[in-house]
Amino acid sequence: MTIQKNALLALAVSAVFSIPPASAQSDAERIRMLEEQLQRQAAALEAMRAELNRLKAGQPATSTTVITEDLHEPVAVESGPADASESPLGFEIYGFVMADAIYDFKRVDPDWNDTLRVSTIPTMDGMYGEDGEFVFSVRQSRLGVKGDWDTNAGKVSAILEAELFGTGGDAGQTTPRLRHAWATWKNFGMGQYWSNFMDADVFPNTIDYWGPTGMVFYRNQQMRYTIPMGDSEFALSLEDPGTALTIGKFRDECANELGESCDSTLGDEFQAKNEIPDLTLRYRSNNDWGHWQLAGIARDLGFERLDTGEDDSEFGWGINASSVINTTDLDRLRLQVVYGEGIGNYMNDGGLDIAPSSDVRDKASAEAVPLLGIVAYYDHYWNEKWSTSLGWSTIRLDTTKGQADDEFETGQIAQINLLHYPTEGVMIGSELIWGEREDVDGATGDDLRIQMSLKVNFPR
Repeated sequence: MTIQKNALLALAVSAVFSIPPASAQSDAERIRMLEEQLQRQAAALEAMRAELNRLKAGQPATSTTVITEDLHEPVAVESGPADASESPLGFEIYGFVMADAIYDFKRVDPDWNDTLRVSTIPTMDGMYGEDGEFVFSVRQSRLGVKGDWDTNAGKVSAILEAELFGTGGDAGQTTPRLRHAWATWKNFGMGQYWSNFMDADVFPNTIDYWGPTGMVFYRNQQMRYTIPMGDSEFALSLEDPGTALTIGKFRDECANELGESCDSTLGDEFQAKNEIPDLTLRYRSNNDWGHWQLAGIARDLGFERLDTGEDDSEFGWGINASSVINTTDLDRLRLQVVYGEGIGNYMNDGGLDIAPSSDVRDKASAEAVPLLGIVAYYDHYWNEKWSTSLGWSTIRLDTTKGQADDEFETGQIAQINLLHYPTEGVMIGSELIWGEREDVDGATGDDLRIQMSLKVNFPR
């Protein structure tokens, strides 16, 4: 009897919370509807108890006993617009711990020695030391939270994610760095997320942090609108412009009255000036065999001289064509070709949008730097426990006459790995990486690296 009373009490509480507010209803009406709800739920509970007793006695289930009432179904009542009715929040904490053991046969920039970024490979012998270097790192480790819920105004979602690759004043340090801070409502999104000009699925199943050098790879602050089109989608965004410029050969040149060389202030005089955001457009088609994507970008690359007040701008543009092909149930072929002018800021190793057009100061104007990026990788799964990723990528800048001799012009990366998945959520593997850099003056440098990593995801 006590059990029955408790069950009915629980049903009563459930019923109370299931009735939405209705200002137009009287207390008497709400009480009447509550009593009816309790009667129906009590009948349903009794039917279930009877069916349970028959099953315990070894009798077959009856075909006439049908439960038609959801015990948590709210009472249907007439009410005005419900501006606060929402489904429960779906909330998740996710991420992984990743530990890397790395040996470089040559030294790279110490701020980036736990990833092989071709633009950090020295072209001058002994620039960072003569011998190889061993490094431990946990900077790839990641932590994020995300939530989503349905409201009367549409679906809302948010994501906040960070890693440990400190940059700026924390370059080279194991300090948190924001990856994503992204909120969406229906088809509209705003915050920091993957650029709309990028295809994140092209990134291969490798363990080096930086990845393919010729890939469009950029997290940017933006506002975006996505239009679903069946299995496809179209999206447009306005993104933070962030012009990257160089003063090239003029960075170390100035002349005093005696004609002597002195430190230049030209780098302080030239500043980026961005008056309008970048515009990106993207179309993606999803198919049984994989997907293909075409994206475009248009940019206004502004700059000004603080000493004279003169300003100007260059037009930047780019086209990014990419595809991921499912060659088997698990294997993937990942391809990308990107070309444009003044889009280096969106590339893994481009890093430069505009540069001086001439090596003569009086004749030098700004010029958008053309570039070409190519990515080709193949992810192969030997079985459910083992996989290999093999690929090559390159980036080539059509440098200007005004760029300095030691500035980056061309880079390429080749990778191969063997990864093992001993249990759900765990990966251990090794990777061999070779990278090469070439400067404007033709000087080259390369590096060979061996990396071993352990990655543990959560939740499982």
